Amino acid sequence: QVQLVESGGGLVQPGGSLRLSCAASGSIFSIGAMGWYRQAPGEERELVASITRGHITNYADSVKGRFTISREIAKNTVYLQINSLKPEDTAVYYCNAEHATTLVNYWGQGTQVTVSS
Repeated sequence: QVQLVESGGGLVQPGGSLRLSCAASGSIFSIGAMGWYRQAPGEERELVASITRGHITNYADSVKGRFTISREIAKNTVYLQINSLKPEDTAVYYCNAEHATTLVNYWGQGTQVTVSS
């Protein structure tokens, strides 16, 4: 089992920045790719960014150039740096970890990001 705990969400004005963190614990040796998803009210959960153990990254088109995902293997932590925030970025952001062999997905509890003036 893998446990994921997110932090760093909050209320920010348009154009502002936030840094989300996700700390993994438990069977961390089994983790392959990690990522961030988000879910806005009334919308489906969508992939924002992902990163492999080899630090290969992938981004949704809507966040390219504004969001940066990074990972510290030694700290079992993945980060999401969010810049130039827009109101449409408002959502609950969830950390995700994928088991390297079974491809089972683990989820954090989510952290709210609200972009509003």
